[in-house]
Amino acid sequence: MKASRIAAVGAVAGIAVLTLSAPAFAHVSVQPEGEAAKGGYAVVNFKVPNERDNASTTKLEVTFPTDHPLASVMPQPIDGWDIKVTKSKLDKPLEMHGKKIDEAVTKVTWTADDDAGIGPGFFQKFPVSVGTLPEKADELVFKALQTYSNKEVVRWIEVPQEGQEEPDFPAPVLTLAEASADGHSHGASDGGAEDAKSDENAAAETTAAADSGDAGGTDTTARVLGIVGIVVGAAGVAYGVLAGRRRADA
Repeated sequence: MKASRIAAVGAVAGIAVLTLSAPAFAHVSVQPEGEAAKGGYAVVNFKVPNERDNASTTKLEVTFPTDHPLASVMPQPIDGWDIKVTKSKLDKPLEMHGKKIDEAVTKVTWTADDDAGIGPGFFQKFPVSVGTLPEKADELVFKALQTYSNKEVVRWIEVPQEGQEEPDFPAPVLTLAEASADGHSHGASDGGAEDAKSDENAAAETTAAADSGDAGGTDTTARVLGIVGIVVGAAGVAYGVLAGRRRADA
């Protein structure tokens, strides 16, 4: 009985560790390169994982906020993808570098040239230079539609609410940092879109290489814990079987 209990405990422990180490549900997200500071420019990456085993992601549509319109939006070209930038008239013109701007980008659409797109088990980053970022907002919400080669459309449009659980299909949210004490923004310099665009050269990571920031450490820890759980469970079962054979032989 003692050996059987040890085996059972070991197996349960292994299953528990594997459950805890399972990866979180991935979704379309937006992350800045460095910081996205209020009043400045930044290069941001829309990260799109493929969550299907039998289809590729062939289209991404990102809607830009109209409550805080961005006068400058410049996507970085990506091999294998066609990019369409949609502009709309503004109810209230913006002033940028002494000029009044009466329209702004309201949507950017990336469409794969063929059905290859983002294959199962891969992710893609879509870099965009944006500015100037609003000075009186703490975050920007970008709603996104992800289309698969089987015509399925996943709508990442639910706005996360503070103090509540993350929704099933959260919209990408860009958190804005405070400007530095001298009044200049962090990240891309005040030189405007030209300086921001120069930062885009290192933006695109279009292979299945591990993400440099948000998942590496967590994934490694989860895998180690999972392996430990399997070893513990297997050892417990083996010990129980061996002990049972010894009693039978006796």
